[in-house]
Amino acid sequence: MPNASAARDVPDRFDPVTSLPFFAAHVAALVGVFLVGFKWWYPVVAIALYYVRMFFVTAGYHRYFSHRAYKTSRWFQFVLALGGTTCAQKGVLWWAGHHRDHHKYSDQPDDIHSPRQKGVVWAHVGWILSRQYDETKFDRIKDFAAYPELRWLNKWHLVPPVVLAVALQLIGGWPLLVWGFFVSTVLLWHGTFTINSLSHVFGSVRYPSDDDSKNNLLLALITCGEGWHNNHHYYQSTANQGFFWWEVDFSYYMLKALSGLGLVWDLRTPPKHIRDGVKPSLLAPLVAAAQTRSESVPPRVAARPLD
Repeated sequence: MPNASAARDVPDRFDPVTSLPFFAAHVAALVGVFLVGFKWWYPVVAIALYYVRMFFVTAGYHRYFSHRAYKTSRWFQFVLALGGTTCAQKGVLWWAGHHRDHHKYSDQPDDIHSPRQKGVVWAHVGWILSRQYDETKFDRIKDFAAYPELRWLNKWHLVPPVVLAVALQLIGGWPLLVWGFFVSTVLLWHGTFTINSLSHVFGSVRYPSDDDSKNNLLLALITCGEGWHNNHHYYQSTANQGFFWWEVDFSYYMLKALSGLGLVWDLRTPPKHIRDGVKPSLLAPLVAAAQTRSESVPPRVAARPLD
């Protein structure tokens, strides 16, 4: 395992050298669209790959691997991880481990992407470009780190996005590479990052959550439902983040469809008293203890052998 003290010795700022691929992707997207010309279906491909991969980030990386909000088989668990990894947001165990810490320390000094602590720009993109947070927090993701295929995918997280980029180039040449990969991926990065930054700054507050999380319809639309962030911080382990019918949550609609096909099951939803804002404080220590225990135990259903 990586040396935690060594990681703490790295300066807490973005690294201009290791960040070069990130900025190069932005240049490829911005300049590339002028070099490859335009056809109506280019942005259609970009938007389609944006939302398909956004689903894997929100329903997979976030709601399943970070919060275990539903159950699935071991093979589909890998599909969720693989789809999320094509988004080029580092490995599934890295992502989920850091996200669990975010909830543990939300908007407190140990929250690595809090606008309150270090500003909106740092929360949006600075922290992910810092070498300080390169290492996977295996101690926070012991449940899923028990699977060798997930550890392999976490280690070789650059392979799926590179394969996707090469496949798009082979299928449609430079136009499909530029629009389908670079434009789509850059938009996907910033769409996802708005939840770390803007959803802790702009929006409405329905529930008390001891942090700055907000509900925001616009962010929900661009992130398949993640914009109902105050809901989520109030009651984390649910498959739906839109608690009411008018709160659009595309990721949850897709999970319901997958549930109908038998690919996922036991989707957790908030009880009525939670939606009504009744959350007995006396239960908080028990809920926290149960959450800590679940993070160290591999999911029972997903552990069955591959078919």
